[in-house]
Amino acid sequence: MPTSPASVRRAANRPAPYLEASDIAAGYDTTLILHSVSVSVGQGEIACIVGPNGSGKSTFVKAVTGDLPVRKGTILLGGTEVTSKRRDQLARLGVRLVPQENVVFDSLTVQENLEMGGYLLRRREVPAAIERVLETFPALRQLQKATAGRLSGGERKLVAIGRALMSEPKVIVLDEPSASVAPAMSTTLLSEQVPALAAAGVAVVLVEQRAVQALECSDWGYVMVAGRIEISMPASEVLARGDVGELFLGRRVTGEERAIQL
Repeated sequence: MPTSPASVRRAANRPAPYLEASDIAAGYDTTLILHSVSVSVGQGEIACIVGPNGSGKSTFVKAVTGDLPVRKGTILLGGTEVTSKRRDQLARLGVRLVPQENVVFDSLTVQENLEMGGYLLRRREVPAAIERVLETFPALRQLQKATAGRLSGGERKLVAIGRALMSEPKVIVLDEPSASVAPAMSTTLLSEQVPALAAAGVAVVLVEQRAVQALECSDWGYVMVAGRIEISMPASEVLARGDVGELFLGRRVTGEERAIQL
C-alpha cells in the first residue's frame, strides 16, 4: 500500500525531532531489510513502531543504536550527525537501548544493577541518580535488595528501564518491552512506566509487539511493513484507521480479529 502525503505529515504540535533517522537502508550481508525508513522522535515524546513479524523492526533498532551499519541515509541526534557511531559512542551521547532479552545482570541486586547503569557518572552522583530512578519508578524501591535473577519478567524489564535512566539519557529505545512479561505487567509497563520516561523529558522510541497497547500510550505511530514505513501519523489516528489489520495480516479482518491480533 503506497503512503499518501497525508499519512507522513508532521503534526504542528509535535516537538522538534531530537533523534531523526532519515531514508535509512540497512540489512545483513547482501540482503537489504530496510528501505528508505524515516523515523523521528522529540524529547518528551513517545514514538512507537509496530508491524508484523519480519517487517524489519529489530533491524531498525540495531541500525539506530549502532549495532548494524547504515548503508544509506542519515541519523541525527540533536541536529548532529551520528550515522556511523557505535553503540558505546551513542551511549556517551545520551542514547540508551533496553533490549528484548538479557536485560539485567542476574547475579546482582536491583541496587547493583542500577549502579551499573551509572557507569558514566561520577561516583558521588550515583546515589542521587538512583533516587531519581526510584522516584520515577516507585515499584523498584522495595526491590532494591532483591537479586535481579529472581524477579518476574516484568520486574526485570523495569529494572532494565531504570538502569537505562540512570545517566539521564536523551533517548531511550525500548525493543519489545512486553516480551516474556505477564499480560498484567505488560499493561502496566506500557500504560504507566513507558509514559513516565516521556514525562521525565526523555525521547522514547518504542518498538512493540502489542500494537494497540503501544499506540494507546504513544504520541506518534509508525507502521512498518516489509522494511518500509507504510503509515506515519498521530498514534490515535493509526488506531482509528480501518486498514491497519490488513497491513498486519494481509487481508480484511473483523473488529474482533483486529483486537486479538493487534
